[in-house]
Amino acid sequence: MQEFEFDWQRQQRTGIAEAVLCEGKTVDQIKSILSQANDRKVSLLLTRLSTEVMQACSGVDNLECDNQSATAVLNNGLIAPVASDCLIVTAGSSDMRVACEAQQTLRFNGLEVPVIADCGVAGLWRLTEKREQLNAAPVIIAVAGMEGALFPVLGGLVKGLVIAVPTSNGYGVATGGKTALGSALATCSPGVVTVNIDNGFGAACALLKVLLPGTG
Repeated sequence: MQEFEFDWQRQQRTGIAEAVLCEGKTVDQIKSILSQANDRKVSLLLTRLSTEVMQACSGVDNLECDNQSATAVLNNGLIAPVASDCLIVTAGSSDMRVACEAQQTLRFNGLEVPVIADCGVAGLWRLTEKREQLNAAPVIIAVAGMEGALFPVLGGLVKGLVIAVPTSNGYGVATGGKTALGSALATCSPGVVTVNIDNGFGAACALLKVLLPGTG
């Protein structure tokens, strides 16, 4: 019995293709989805792959894995991404996995968005010296754990929309990302919206929705 029903028409319906969330799926389920996609000559984005699943799927035709973001792309003729003025900004290098998940999602959907890393408020000069570049961005994905101070600071500095991605990086009261999530939701800086903890994929999809023709 087939244990999944893939939404092959989602891109035509919503503008963004369905991605494969690999967390919780068996290797056999993932390989079956990849096999069907290859048969249809369809490209797929896979998220939240463990090292073991990456190794098990390494022989699948057209599959390109990225360890840093824990993602993979089944490339059946994707076009080269175009450069964008949007940005992804992280508070620390420990937030890079989530930031890279967002970057890979955007790249899969045809947009090349650079990551500016290590701009947390513990060294605020690193953020302020990039203020001109930040102000030129129509949308910024901000990725931060701990107390999530990056979100209100960015919201008070830039003209563009800030999509806050709280991460689960932190300890003590900040364990699990809920303090960063609370900071993102409670900020009085205007123009900050929030996605779920560690949801780089969701932040990238929100950015794409903003930029899709007819939605902005």
